Parts: sequence; C-alpha cells; structure tokens
Amino acid sequence: MGIFYLRSRGRWILIGVVLAVAIVTGNSVVWACGEGDCAEMKRRQQGILTGMPFMAHVSSRSFVDDAGRKMYLAKTPTRIVSLAPSVTEILFAIGAGDQLVGVTDFCDYPPEASTKPKLGYAHPNLESMMALQPDLVLAPQEFLKPDVILKLEQLKVPVFILSAATVENILGHIQTLGRMLDRSVQANAIAMSLRQDIAAVRVRTQTVSPVRVLYVLNSQPLITVGPGSFIDQLLRIAGGANVAAQSQLPYPRLSLEVVLQQDPEVLLFPVGKAEGIPDSEQQTWRQWQSMTAVRQGRLHQIPADLLNRPGPRIGQALTMLVNILHPELVAGPSPLP
Repeated sequence: MGIFYLRSRGRWILIGVVLAVAIVTGNSVVWACGEGDCAEMKRRQQGILTGMPFMAHVSSRSFVDDAGRKMYLAKTPTRIVSLAPSVTEILFAIGAGDQLVGVTDFCDYPPEASTKPKLGYAHPNLESMMALQPDLVLAPQEFLKPDVILKLEQLKVPVFILSAATVENILGHIQTLGRMLDRSVQANAIAMSLRQDIAAVRVRTQTVSPVRVLYVLNSQPLITVGPGSFIDQLLRIAGGANVAAQSQLPYPRLSLEVVLQQDPEVLLFPVGKAEGIPDSEQQTWRQWQSMTAVRQGRLHQIPADLLNRPGPRIGQALTMLVNILHPELVAGPSPLP
C-alpha cells in the first residue's frame, strides 16, 4: 500500500451462472418449450424478467484487483484481515473498522487499529490468521510474499491485492473498498474531498519555482523515491523537483556523487513517531556543506506513517510538504536544530 517498506535506520482473490435464454421481441418473450411446459414457463416469465436486476447485482459485486485477478463477493465481507497499514487506515476512514479482525504489526492509525490482533507483516502468521476465520484478506502487492498469497488461496481465503503507484490509485482503492464493503457514500465523500485538496494544492504551487528535494528513505545505502511511486507524485504536486526524477525505478539507490551533482535544496527524512534521525546520520549529511540543503539548514524530519502510506491522509501529507518546500506560501515547521 506502491507501498514500500524498508528496514531503515535499524527499524523496522469461477462463478458458474446458468441462464435461461429467451427471444425477446418487443414487449413479449418467446420461449422454446413443449406444449405442456409453456404454461409454467409463461407463469414464471415475469419472475425471470424482474430477475434481471440480479445480473446487475452480479456486476456490482465483481471486482478486479491490482494483480488483474477477478473476484466475486456474494455478500459483504464482515471478517477482514488487512495486511497493509494504509488499507487499515482506509477501512477505518470509511467506517468499516469494526469489520477488521486482524492487522499487521505496523497498523497503528487510527489508535483503534492498535487494539486489533496482530499477524506480522511480510510473513504473517497463517495459523493465527485462519483462527480469525477471515472472509477477505486485503494485501499489498509489492511486499507480501507470493508463497503467502498462494497458501491463502489454497486455504480458500479470498485475497484482494492492492498496489498504489499513483495518487489516483489511492483514490481508486478508497472507492473500490467502499463499494466492496457497502460504504460507497463514505468512500466517495473522502475521495472527493481529497481530490479537492489536491486541486487546491496544485493551484497554490503552479506559479512557484520547483524546489529540488531529496526524500531519504535510507542513508546507507542511499535509497529514495523515483518516478512510479506515489511519493514522487506528492512531491511534484507540492511544488518539489525530485532529484531522482531521471531514475527508472520507483525506489532507486543513488550515489552520493549524483546527489551532490543534483544539489538538493531540501532533504526530507521520514521517521517513526518516537524516533528521530540518529546524530551519526545527521553528521554524515551535515559534512556536505557544498550542498544547498545542508548549507541553508533545510534538513527536515517528517512522520513516516503520514508520507509513506498510500491512504486517506495524503491530503495532510501534501499540506506538510507544501509547508516545508514553500514556506513563502505558508508557515512551515522549523528545520532540524
């Protein structure tokens, strides 16, 4: 939820449908039947015709996940396992938190998520998961191991794969999960609000000069975000110019030489709630006084759970990025001391 998780700074879904076919001419239905059967068929004709909404229902309960796999849900899932913090946030946001029976070790927002049974992450405890009797598992494509998905399918547990590479993917996930869980009103409202937030940010930043920025997922080795990641798109919407824009990967490694050549004006360090950038790591960066970001003291810590999760809080993430990248537009947080 993509979603990309990295050990950084030492932390860490065949339905067979049998149809009766009739030839419809005008407002009548012509049935192919024997004489003795026609009366019964005519009697049932109205029921068959009014059953057409059932086919619409089949369509509305059919879904295609981000791995291209089709899933049909005969009823609304009530026992859901979420294997991505971003998905957990979406479910709570659309009012489906009570349907969650299991989450990952990293699911900590909203606070209620912390009360749900924890199942691990990349290698979830399948025995514990099956004990929860889930009728739907929502999983990230990039991080969950293929063998785990295969085992779940062998256990007849529906698995729906989600992968967010763009902001539009995120909004689509919110609306898809809303439809899947009969929460479309709430989901559509959230998606609309986020679209408005994004449009407002675009208006605010369209006349400013883009600020060169490096998003430091990890320092040693240096890993950042590139084209094909939703974080790269957020940076650009907020008026940033990603120094890894020429990369062919969504989460590339960069050499220090490339970084120094690109000369970022802002360095962003996603960190955990109770954590910060170790002094040793800060010193590693601060020694490069030729770098504009270092020379001007524009090294910023940002909450990893807000920026790294493709969920319903991307509006808040954008606001924070604008504050940091363009303090001339709004007052922003202070740089690192």
